[in-house]
Amino acid sequence: MSESRPSVLRRAAIRTLASNWRGSSTVPSPSLYPHQWSWDSAFIAIGLSHWSQRRAETELLSLFGGQWRDGRLPAIVFDPSVDEEWYFPGPSFWRSDVIPGAAPLATSDIVQPPIHARAALDLLRNAREPARARAFLQRIYPRLRREHDYLATRRVVDGSGLAAIVHPWESGLDNSPSWDAPLARVPVDRSLLRRYQRRDLQHTGSDERPTDDDYARYIRLAARYRDSGYDDSRPRSSVEFLVIDPLFNALWAWSEEALADIAGVIGLDPEPHLRRARCLGEAMTELLFDPELATFTAYDVLAGSRVPRRTVAGLVPLVLGTLSQGIVRSLTQQLTSVHFGLLDTDIAGIPSYDLCAPDFDGRGYWRGPTWLNTTWLVWRGLRVHSRDDLAAPLTEAMLELAAEAGFREYFDPRTGRGHGTRHFSWSAALVLDVVQHLSRADTTTMPVAEIADDRGEATSGRRHPRHSGRHAGGPPRHRRQSYSERPAW
Repeated sequence: MSESRPSVLRRAAIRTLASNWRGSSTVPSPSLYPHQWSWDSAFIAIGLSHWSQRRAETELLSLFGGQWRDGRLPAIVFDPSVDEEWYFPGPSFWRSDVIPGAAPLATSDIVQPPIHARAALDLLRNAREPARARAFLQRIYPRLRREHDYLATRRVVDGSGLAAIVHPWESGLDNSPSWDAPLARVPVDRSLLRRYQRRDLQHTGSDERPTDDDYARYIRLAARYRDSGYDDSRPRSSVEFLVIDPLFNALWAWSEEALADIAGVIGLDPEPHLRRARCLGEAMTELLFDPELATFTAYDVLAGSRVPRRTVAGLVPLVLGTLSQGIVRSLTQQLTSVHFGLLDTDIAGIPSYDLCAPDFDGRGYWRGPTWLNTTWLVWRGLRVHSRDDLAAPLTEAMLELAAEAGFREYFDPRTGRGHGTRHFSWSAALVLDVVQHLSRADTTTMPVAEIADDRGEATSGRRHPRHSGRHAGGPPRHRRQSYSERPAW
Protein backbone atom coordinates (compact mmCIF):
# COMPACT_ATOMS: atom_id res chain seq x y z
CA MET A 1 0.00 0.00 0.00
CA SER A 2 1.53 3.32 -1.07
CA GLU A 3 2.11 6.03 1.49
CA SER A 4 -0.35 8.91 1.30
CA ARG A 5 0.72 12.20 -0.24
CA PRO A 6 0.11 14.20 2.96
CA SER A 7 2.29 11.90 5.05
CA VAL A 8 5.12 12.09 2.52
CA LEU A 9 4.81 15.88 2.44
CA ARG A 10 4.82 16.00 6.23
CA ARG A 11 8.12 14.15 6.42
CA ALA A 12 9.62 16.30 3.67
CA ALA A 13 8.48 19.51 5.37
CA ILE A 14 10.04 18.47 8.66
CA ARG A 15 13.30 17.64 6.87
CA THR A 16 13.36 21.11 5.33
CA LEU A 17 12.65 22.88 8.62
CA ALA A 18 15.27 20.77 10.41
CA SER A 19 17.83 21.54 7.71
CA ASN A 20 17.16 25.29 7.93
CA TRP A 21 17.27 25.40 11.74
CA ARG A 22 20.25 27.36 13.08
CA GLY A 23 20.09 26.56 16.78
CA SER A 24 17.65 29.24 17.91
CA SER A 25 15.91 30.28 14.70
CA THR A 26 15.19 29.17 11.15
CA VAL A 27 16.55 30.80 8.00
CA PRO A 28 13.99 31.26 5.20
CA SER A 29 16.40 29.48 2.86
CA PRO A 30 20.02 28.38 3.12
CA SER A 31 21.13 30.49 0.15
CA LEU A 32 19.36 33.77 -0.56
CA TYR A 33 18.08 34.49 2.97
CA PRO A 34 20.70 33.49 5.59
CA HIS A 35 19.29 35.45 8.57
CA GLN A 36 16.02 35.50 10.53
CA TRP A 37 13.07 37.32 8.95
CA SER A 38 10.13 38.61 10.96
CA TRP A 39 6.96 37.38 9.31
CA ASP A 40 8.77 34.33 7.97
CA SER A 41 9.43 33.30 11.55
CA ALA A 42 5.74 33.64 12.40
CA PHE A 43 4.75 31.26 9.59
CA ILE A 44 7.65 28.96 10.44
CA ALA A 45 6.63 28.84 14.10
CA ILE A 46 3.12 27.75 13.09
CA GLY A 47 4.59 24.84 11.14
CA LEU A 48 7.10 23.98 13.86
CA SER A 49 4.31 23.82 16.43
CA HIS A 50 3.08 20.62 14.79
CA TRP A 51 6.50 19.00 15.14
CA SER A 52 8.47 20.61 17.98
CA GLN A 53 6.65 22.86 20.41
CA ARG A 54 9.93 23.94 21.98
CA ARG A 55 11.47 24.97 18.66
CA ALA A 56 8.32 26.91 17.79
CA GLU A 57 8.55 28.84 21.05
CA THR A 58 12.28 29.42 20.60
CA GLU A 59 11.69 30.69 17.06
CA LEU A 60 9.44 33.50 18.26
CA LEU A 61 11.42 34.33 21.39
CA SER A 62 14.59 34.53 19.30
CA LEU A 63 12.91 36.98 16.93
CA PHE A 64 11.66 39.15 19.79
CA GLY A 65 15.20 39.28 21.11
CA GLY A 66 15.65 41.85 18.34
CA GLN A 67 12.76 44.05 19.48
CA TRP A 68 13.59 47.72 20.07
CA ARG A 69 12.73 49.70 23.17
CA ASP A 70 9.93 51.53 21.31
CA GLY A 71 8.28 48.17 20.49
CA ARG A 72 9.44 48.06 16.87
CA LEU A 73 9.96 44.47 15.73
CA PRO A 74 12.54 44.63 12.93
CA ALA A 75 12.12 42.79 9.66
CA ILE A 76 15.52 41.08 10.01
CA VAL A 77 17.55 39.86 12.97
CA PHE A 78 21.07 39.29 11.66
CA ASP A 79 23.13 36.19 12.40
CA PRO A 80 26.59 37.47 13.43
CA SER A 81 28.22 34.30 12.08
CA VAL A 82 27.15 35.13 8.51
CA ASP A 83 29.66 37.12 6.50
CA GLU A 84 28.54 40.67 5.74
CA GLU A 85 29.16 40.06 2.04
CA TRP A 86 26.64 37.24 1.88
CA TYR A 87 23.50 39.39 2.05
CA PHE A 88 22.59 42.98 1.19
CA PRO A 89 21.43 45.13 2.86
CA GLY A 90 23.27 43.82 5.91
CA PRO A 91 24.10 45.22 9.35
CA SER A 92 26.60 47.79 8.10
CA PHE A 93 23.89 49.35 5.93
CA TRP A 94 21.20 49.55 8.61
CA ARG A 95 23.54 50.67 11.45
CA SER A 96 21.12 49.75 14.20
CA ASP A 97 24.06 49.64 16.62
CA VAL A 98 24.24 53.46 16.70
CA ILE A 99 20.52 54.02 17.30
CA PRO A 100 19.49 54.72 20.94
CA GLY A 101 16.94 52.16 22.09
CA ALA A 102 17.78 49.60 19.42
CA ALA A 103 18.18 45.94 20.30
CA PRO A 104 21.59 44.67 21.43
CA LEU A 105 21.54 42.46 18.32
CA ALA A 106 22.17 43.74 14.80
CA THR A 107 18.83 44.23 13.08
CA SER A 108 17.22 46.00 10.19
CA ASP A 109 15.08 48.94 11.15
CA ILE A 110 11.99 48.59 9.02
CA VAL A 111 9.22 46.20 10.09
CA GLN A 112 7.05 43.52 8.46
CA PRO A 113 3.37 42.50 8.73
CA PRO A 114 2.44 41.88 12.40
CA ILE A 115 1.18 38.30 12.34
CA HIS A 116 3.16 37.16 15.39
CA ALA A 117 0.33 37.13 17.93
CA ARG A 118 -1.66 34.86 15.64
CA ALA A 119 1.35 32.52 15.44
CA ALA A 120 1.67 32.52 19.24
CA LEU A 121 -2.01 31.61 19.62
CA ASP A 122 -1.64 28.79 17.09
CA LEU A 123 1.21 27.44 19.20
CA LEU A 124 -1.24 27.01 22.07
CA ARG A 125 -3.87 25.41 19.85
CA ASN A 126 -1.36 22.91 18.46
CA ALA A 127 0.50 22.29 21.72
CA ARG A 128 1.17 18.80 23.04
CA GLU A 129 2.07 20.44 26.38
CA PRO A 130 -0.70 23.00 27.00
CA ALA A 131 0.65 24.08 30.38
CA ARG A 132 4.01 24.87 28.83
CA ALA A 133 2.29 26.76 26.00
CA ARG A 134 0.32 28.88 28.47
CA ALA A 135 3.55 29.76 30.28
CA PHE A 136 5.04 30.73 26.92
CA LEU A 137 2.07 33.02 26.18
CA GLN A 138 2.50 34.66 29.58
CA ARG A 139 6.11 35.39 28.65
CA ILE A 140 5.59 36.67 25.11
CA TYR A 141 2.34 38.59 25.59
CA PRO A 142 4.01 41.86 26.78
CA ARG A 143 6.31 41.81 23.74
CA LEU A 144 3.43 41.23 21.35
CA ARG A 145 1.48 44.06 22.95
CA ARG A 146 4.47 46.40 22.58
CA GLU A 147 4.75 45.46 18.90
CA HIS A 148 1.14 46.48 18.34
CA ASP A 149 1.44 49.61 20.46
CA TYR A 150 4.39 50.74 18.34
CA LEU A 151 2.16 50.59 15.26
CA ALA A 152 -0.67 52.41 17.04
CA THR A 153 1.53 55.23 18.36
CA ARG A 154 4.17 55.60 15.62
CA ARG A 155 2.68 54.40 12.34
CA VAL A 156 -1.03 55.31 12.30
CA VAL A 157 -1.76 58.04 9.78
CA ASP A 158 -3.82 60.86 11.27
CA GLY A 159 -7.49 60.57 10.41
CA SER A 160 -7.22 57.08 8.99
CA GLY A 161 -6.93 54.86 12.06
CA LEU A 162 -4.62 52.61 10.01
CA ALA A 163 -0.87 51.99 9.99
CA ALA A 164 1.27 53.09 7.06
CA ILE A 165 4.36 51.42 5.68
CA VAL A 166 7.36 53.59 4.80
CA HIS A 167 9.06 51.10 2.47
CA PRO A 168 7.72 48.41 0.08
CA TRP A 169 9.75 45.81 1.98
CA GLU A 170 7.57 46.42 5.05
CA SER A 171 4.56 45.04 3.21
CA GLY A 172 6.11 41.59 2.79
CA LEU A 173 4.97 41.81 -0.85
CA ASP A 174 8.10 43.72 -1.79
CA ASN A 175 7.63 44.12 -5.54
CA SER A 176 3.84 44.24 -5.76
CA PRO A 177 2.32 46.24 -8.64
CA SER A 178 0.51 48.21 -5.91
CA TRP A 179 3.78 50.03 -5.25
CA ASP A 180 4.44 51.05 -8.87
CA ALA A 181 2.64 54.40 -8.73
CA PRO A 182 3.92 55.42 -5.26
CA LEU A 183 7.46 54.37 -6.24
CA ALA A 184 7.33 56.34 -9.48
CA ARG A 185 7.70 59.55 -7.43
CA VAL A 186 10.96 58.30 -5.89
CA PRO A 187 14.01 59.45 -7.87
CA VAL A 188 16.21 56.75 -9.39
CA ASP A 189 19.84 57.13 -8.33
CA ARG A 190 21.80 54.52 -10.29
CA SER A 191 24.98 55.43 -8.40
CA LEU A 192 23.53 53.54 -5.44
CA LEU A 193 23.86 50.32 -7.42
CA ARG A 194 27.56 51.02 -7.87
CA ARG A 195 28.00 51.79 -4.19
CA TYR A 196 25.96 48.79 -2.98
CA GLN A 197 26.02 45.42 -4.72
CA ARG A 198 22.79 43.47 -5.14
CA ARG A 199 23.17 39.93 -3.79
CA ASP A 200 19.79 38.56 -4.87
CA LEU A 201 20.84 38.23 -8.52
CA GLN A 202 23.57 35.78 -7.50
CA HIS A 203 20.90 33.27 -6.50
CA THR A 204 18.15 33.64 -9.10
CA GLY A 205 17.58 35.14 -12.55
CA SER A 206 17.09 38.86 -13.08
CA ASP A 207 13.77 38.15 -14.85
CA GLU A 208 12.38 36.92 -11.52
CA ARG A 209 13.59 39.84 -9.41
CA PRO A 210 12.89 43.60 -9.14
CA THR A 211 14.40 45.86 -11.79
CA ASP A 212 17.57 47.84 -11.13
CA ASP A 213 15.55 51.06 -11.15
CA ASP A 214 13.20 49.77 -8.45
CA TYR A 215 16.09 48.38 -6.43
CA ALA A 216 17.79 51.78 -6.55
CA ARG A 217 14.55 53.27 -5.22
CA TYR A 218 14.43 50.66 -2.43
CA ILE A 219 17.98 51.56 -1.38
CA ARG A 220 17.23 55.28 -1.48
CA LEU A 221 14.12 54.92 0.70
CA ALA A 222 15.92 52.72 3.23
CA ALA A 223 18.95 55.03 3.38
CA ARG A 224 16.81 58.15 3.90
CA TYR A 225 14.86 56.45 6.70
CA ARG A 226 18.16 55.31 8.24
CA ASP A 227 19.69 58.78 7.99
CA SER A 228 16.67 60.28 9.77
CA GLY A 229 17.45 58.03 12.73
CA TYR A 230 14.37 55.96 11.81
CA ASP A 231 12.20 58.85 12.87
CA ASP A 232 8.53 58.02 12.30
CA SER A 233 7.54 61.60 13.09
CA ARG A 234 9.40 63.09 10.11
CA PRO A 235 7.60 65.93 8.34
CA ARG A 236 5.37 64.62 5.56
CA SER A 237 7.31 66.78 3.09
CA SER A 238 10.47 64.73 3.69
CA VAL A 239 8.80 61.35 3.12
CA GLU A 240 8.85 59.87 -0.39
CA PHE A 241 6.81 56.70 0.20
CA LEU A 242 3.87 56.37 2.61
CA VAL A 243 1.22 53.76 1.87
CA ILE A 244 -1.57 52.09 3.84
CA ASP A 245 -1.55 48.42 2.89
CA PRO A 246 -4.63 46.19 3.33
CA LEU A 247 -2.64 43.02 4.08
CA PHE A 248 -0.51 44.74 6.75
CA ASN A 249 -3.53 46.20 8.52
CA ALA A 250 -5.66 43.08 8.16
CA LEU A 251 -2.95 41.01 9.82
CA TRP A 252 -2.63 43.61 12.56
CA ALA A 253 -6.38 43.40 13.23
CA TRP A 254 -6.33 39.58 13.05
CA SER A 255 -3.44 39.51 15.51
CA GLU A 256 -5.30 41.90 17.83
CA GLU A 257 -8.09 39.33 17.88
CA ALA A 258 -5.47 36.71 18.74
CA LEU A 259 -4.07 38.93 21.51
CA ALA A 260 -7.57 39.14 22.95
CA ASP A 261 -7.69 35.33 23.13
CA ILE A 262 -4.20 35.22 24.63
CA ALA A 263 -5.15 37.84 27.22
CA GLY A 264 -8.10 35.69 28.23
CA VAL A 265 -5.90 32.62 28.59
CA ILE A 266 -3.43 34.39 30.90
CA GLY A 267 -6.09 36.19 32.96
CA LEU A 268 -6.00 39.69 31.46
CA ASP A 269 -8.71 41.88 29.94
CA PRO A 270 -9.25 41.04 26.24
CA GLU A 271 -11.51 44.03 25.54
CA PRO A 272 -8.82 46.59 24.55
CA HIS A 273 -7.57 44.22 21.86
CA LEU A 274 -11.07 43.46 20.61
CA ARG A 275 -11.85 47.17 20.46
CA ARG A 276 -8.72 47.91 18.47
CA ALA A 277 -9.43 45.02 16.10
CA ARG A 278 -12.96 46.31 15.47
CA CYS A 279 -11.69 49.85 14.84
CA LEU A 280 -9.08 48.59 12.39
CA GLY A 281 -11.65 46.54 10.50
CA GLU A 282 -14.07 49.47 10.28
CA ALA A 283 -11.33 51.85 9.13
CA MET A 284 -10.19 49.39 6.47
CA THR A 285 -13.70 49.07 5.11
CA GLU A 286 -14.12 52.85 4.98
CA LEU A 287 -10.76 53.77 3.43
CA LEU A 288 -9.44 50.73 1.57
CA PHE A 289 -12.43 48.90 0.12
CA ASP A 290 -12.88 49.83 -3.54
CA PRO A 291 -16.50 49.18 -4.59
CA GLU A 292 -15.63 49.31 -8.30
CA LEU A 293 -12.92 46.68 -8.04
CA ALA A 294 -14.90 44.85 -5.32
CA THR A 295 -11.75 44.30 -3.27
CA PHE A 296 -9.48 46.04 -0.79
CA THR A 297 -6.71 48.16 -2.28
CA ALA A 298 -3.70 50.06 -1.00
CA TYR A 299 -4.02 53.76 -0.23
CA ASP A 300 -1.26 56.14 -1.33
CA VAL A 301 -1.14 58.68 1.50
CA LEU A 302 1.01 61.21 -0.36
CA ALA A 303 -1.30 61.15 -3.40
CA GLY A 304 -4.43 61.03 -1.26
CA SER A 305 -6.02 58.22 -3.28
CA ARG A 306 -6.43 54.47 -3.55
CA VAL A 307 -4.14 52.47 -5.80
CA PRO A 308 -6.50 50.73 -8.28
CA ARG A 309 -4.80 47.31 -8.46
CA ARG A 310 -6.26 43.91 -7.71
CA THR A 311 -3.69 41.95 -5.70
CA VAL A 312 -3.80 39.11 -3.22
CA ALA A 313 -3.29 41.69 -0.45
CA GLY A 314 -6.86 42.85 -1.08
CA LEU A 315 -8.22 39.36 -0.38
CA VAL A 316 -6.32 38.71 2.85
CA PRO A 317 -8.84 40.75 4.96
CA LEU A 318 -11.02 37.63 4.73
CA VAL A 319 -9.20 36.53 7.90
CA LEU A 320 -11.34 39.06 9.80
CA GLY A 321 -14.56 37.63 11.13
CA THR A 322 -16.05 41.10 11.58
CA LEU A 323 -16.34 41.88 7.85
CA SER A 324 -19.86 42.50 6.62
CA GLN A 325 -21.49 39.71 4.65
CA GLY A 326 -21.63 42.01 1.63
CA ILE A 327 -17.87 42.49 1.62
CA VAL A 328 -17.27 38.77 2.19
CA ARG A 329 -19.46 38.07 -0.84
CA SER A 330 -17.51 40.60 -2.91
CA LEU A 331 -14.17 39.05 -1.95
CA THR A 332 -15.27 35.48 -2.61
CA GLN A 333 -16.68 36.56 -5.97
CA GLN A 334 -13.30 38.11 -6.77
CA LEU A 335 -11.57 34.89 -5.78
CA THR A 336 -13.69 32.81 -8.12
CA SER A 337 -13.64 35.34 -10.95
CA VAL A 338 -11.28 35.44 -13.94
CA HIS A 339 -9.05 37.79 -11.92
CA PHE A 340 -7.91 35.09 -9.48
CA GLY A 341 -9.35 31.86 -10.87
CA LEU A 342 -9.93 29.87 -7.69
CA LEU A 343 -12.27 27.40 -9.42
CA ASP A 344 -10.32 27.35 -12.68
CA THR A 345 -8.51 24.02 -13.00
CA ASP A 346 -5.78 25.74 -15.00
CA ILE A 347 -4.82 27.95 -12.03
CA ALA A 348 -2.99 26.69 -8.92
CA GLY A 349 -3.37 28.57 -5.65
CA ILE A 350 -4.06 32.30 -5.41
CA PRO A 351 -2.02 34.43 -7.83
CA SER A 352 -0.41 37.43 -6.20
CA TYR A 353 -1.75 39.73 -8.93
CA ASP A 354 -4.74 40.02 -11.23
CA LEU A 355 -4.51 37.33 -13.93
CA CYS A 356 -6.19 39.70 -16.39
CA ALA A 357 -3.82 42.62 -15.85
CA PRO A 358 -1.71 43.44 -18.92
CA ASP A 359 1.47 43.42 -16.79
CA PHE A 360 0.73 40.12 -15.01
CA ASP A 361 3.92 38.06 -14.82
CA GLY A 362 3.66 34.48 -13.58
CA ARG A 363 7.33 34.32 -12.57
CA GLY A 364 8.01 37.95 -11.59
CA TYR A 365 8.62 38.59 -7.89
CA TRP A 366 5.17 39.33 -6.37
CA ARG A 367 3.89 40.37 -9.80
CA GLY A 368 1.78 37.29 -10.43
CA PRO A 369 3.19 34.10 -8.90
CA THR A 370 1.34 32.07 -6.31
CA TRP A 371 2.97 32.19 -2.90
CA LEU A 372 2.02 29.62 -0.29
CA ASN A 373 1.86 32.12 2.57
CA THR A 374 -0.71 34.41 0.95
CA THR A 375 -2.64 31.42 -0.38
CA TRP A 376 -2.62 30.02 3.16
CA LEU A 377 -3.89 33.33 4.55
CA VAL A 378 -6.80 33.34 2.11
CA TRP A 379 -7.43 29.68 2.99
CA ARG A 380 -7.61 30.60 6.68
CA GLY A 381 -9.94 33.48 5.85
CA LEU A 382 -12.32 31.26 3.91
CA ARG A 383 -12.50 28.93 6.89
CA VAL A 384 -13.23 31.90 9.20
CA HIS A 385 -16.34 32.54 7.09
CA SER A 386 -17.30 28.85 6.83
CA ARG A 387 -16.55 28.71 3.12
CA ASP A 388 -15.07 25.22 3.26
CA ASP A 389 -16.31 24.68 -0.29
CA LEU A 390 -13.77 27.27 -1.48
CA ALA A 391 -11.07 26.37 1.05
CA ALA A 392 -11.00 22.73 -0.11
CA PRO A 393 -9.54 23.40 -3.58
CA LEU A 394 -6.89 25.59 -1.96
CA THR A 395 -5.94 22.73 0.36
CA GLU A 396 -5.54 20.56 -2.70
CA ALA A 397 -3.59 23.21 -4.62
CA MET A 398 -1.07 23.90 -1.86
CA LEU A 399 -0.28 20.21 -1.45
CA GLU A 400 -0.08 19.72 -5.19
CA LEU A 401 2.32 22.62 -5.74
CA ALA A 402 4.66 21.35 -3.06
CA ALA A 403 4.40 17.76 -4.27
CA GLU A 404 5.25 18.61 -7.87
CA ALA A 405 7.71 21.48 -7.52
CA GLY A 406 9.10 21.13 -3.99
CA PHE A 407 9.16 23.77 -1.29
CA ARG A 408 9.94 26.66 -3.60
CA GLU A 409 9.68 30.34 -2.76
CA TYR A 410 6.86 30.89 -5.26
CA PHE A 411 5.13 29.20 -8.20
CA ASP A 412 3.77 30.08 -11.61
CA PRO A 413 -0.01 29.78 -11.09
CA ARG A 414 -0.56 28.59 -14.68
CA THR A 415 2.14 25.92 -14.95
CA GLY A 416 2.82 25.07 -11.31
CA ARG A 417 6.53 25.47 -11.92
CA GLY A 418 8.57 26.58 -8.90
CA HIS A 419 10.62 29.79 -8.92
CA GLY A 420 12.81 31.74 -6.56
CA THR A 421 14.93 30.01 -3.97
CA ARG A 422 14.63 26.32 -3.02
CA HIS A 423 14.15 24.70 0.41
CA PHE A 424 11.94 27.64 1.40
CA SER A 425 10.96 27.42 5.06
CA TRP A 426 7.54 29.03 5.13
CA SER A 427 6.43 26.89 2.19
CA ALA A 428 7.42 23.79 4.18
CA ALA A 429 5.92 25.11 7.41
CA LEU A 430 2.55 26.01 5.95
CA VAL A 431 2.25 22.77 4.00
CA LEU A 432 2.88 21.03 7.32
CA ASP A 433 0.05 23.07 8.87
CA VAL A 434 -2.30 22.15 6.01
CA VAL A 435 -1.39 18.47 6.33
CA GLN A 436 -2.10 18.55 10.07
CA HIS A 437 -5.43 20.26 9.38
CA LEU A 438 -6.32 17.41 7.06
CA SER A 439 -5.33 14.93 9.72
CA ARG A 440 -7.49 16.62 12.33
CA ALA A 441 -10.40 16.77 9.92
CA ASP A 442 -9.92 13.05 9.20
CA THR A 443 -10.06 13.83 5.49
CA THR A 444 -9.50 11.02 3.05
CA THR A 445 -5.96 11.43 1.79
CA MET A 446 -4.91 11.47 -1.82
CA PRO A 447 -2.65 8.70 -3.10
CA VAL A 448 0.89 9.61 -4.03
CA ALA A 449 1.16 10.25 -7.75
CA GLU A 450 4.40 12.13 -8.01
CA ILE A 451 6.38 13.89 -5.31
CA ALA A 452 9.80 15.41 -5.75
CA ASP A 453 12.37 13.60 -3.63
CA ASP A 454 15.43 14.88 -1.77
CA ARG A 455 17.57 14.76 -4.91
CA GLY A 456 15.16 17.01 -6.78
CA GLU A 457 13.82 14.13 -8.87
CA ALA A 458 10.31 12.87 -9.20
CA THR A 459 8.60 9.63 -10.03
CA SER A 460 6.70 9.25 -13.26
CA GLY A 461 3.01 9.31 -14.00
CA ARG A 462 1.98 12.78 -12.88
CA ARG A 463 -1.72 13.24 -12.56
CA HIS A 464 -3.02 16.55 -11.32
CA PRO A 465 -5.47 15.90 -8.44
CA ARG A 466 -7.41 19.05 -9.32
CA HIS A 467 -8.41 17.09 -12.40
CA SER A 468 -8.82 13.72 -10.74
CA GLY A 469 -10.74 14.90 -7.67
CA ARG A 470 -13.35 17.64 -7.94
CA HIS A 471 -13.65 17.27 -11.68
CA ALA A 472 -13.44 13.49 -11.91
CA GLY A 473 -15.57 11.84 -14.53
CA GLY A 474 -14.22 13.56 -17.62
CA PRO A 475 -10.95 14.34 -19.32
CA PRO A 476 -8.97 17.29 -17.90
CA ARG A 477 -9.29 20.55 -19.81
CA HIS A 478 -5.60 21.21 -19.40
CA ARG A 479 -2.50 19.18 -18.77
CA ARG A 480 0.39 21.08 -17.30
CA GLN A 481 3.51 21.23 -19.38
CA SER A 482 6.28 18.88 -18.36
CA TYR A 483 9.70 20.24 -17.58
CA SER A 484 13.00 18.70 -16.69
CA GLU A 485 13.96 20.83 -13.69
CA ARG A 486 12.87 19.15 -10.47
CA PRO A 487 13.61 21.29 -7.42
CA ALA A 488 14.75 19.54 -4.26
CA TRP A 489 12.76 19.95 -1.09
